[in-house]
Amino acid sequence: MKTIKFLSLALIAGQLFVSCSNDDNDPEEVNEEETITTMTVTLTPTAGTTVTLTSRDLDGDGPNAPEINVSGNLAANTTYNGMVALLNETETPAEDVNEEIEGEAAEHQFFFAVGGGLNASTAYADEESDYVSAETGTNFTTNNPVGIKFTLTTTDASTGTLAVTLRHEPKKPNDGTLVDAGGETDITQTFSLTIE
Repeated sequence: MKTIKFLSLALIAGQLFVSCSNDDNDPEEVNEEETITTMTVTLTPTAGTTVTLTSRDLDGDGPNAPEINVSGNLAANTTYNGMVALLNETETPAEDVNEEIEGEAAEHQFFFAVGGGLNASTAYADEESDYVSAETGTNFTTNNPVGIKFTLTTTDASTGTLAVTLRHEPKKPNDGTLVDAGGETDITQTFSLTIE
């Protein structure tokens, strides 16, 4: 009987010792990158037809290539107001990823690369101070570009490409190139375009 009491007390003491271990340290917060399945770039001229560029990839790194759609051709000698919208369509309803990018504007930047002989140029039309910090609830104080809003200006008729890339934690300020900015790519897509 004494042995049973002794073993019972030893078992209880052991449980108390284990439950009182010092593992109360707060775990480090993990800031996971955004899941982005769909990129829509809307190009709206002051007069004329809006052109929409869409890339949709519901299986991410899966075997299927993204579905790419360009709704029409661009007009020559025209300035388009551009807007990039990102969604995570693996959730229902689809998550608006722009909200997270706006709230973390200092940690994100879109980059635009015109190539393949396309007679066009791009310029940023927004900056960090246009958005509200998710951490503090106040506007960012810096004027580094973000690129959710931009302009695309065409000149002569041509064909070529427009690559749109979102970088997470790029160097800011940077010279507007992916090489100088560094960081990690959240999403990138190249669209084939025609200027008529």
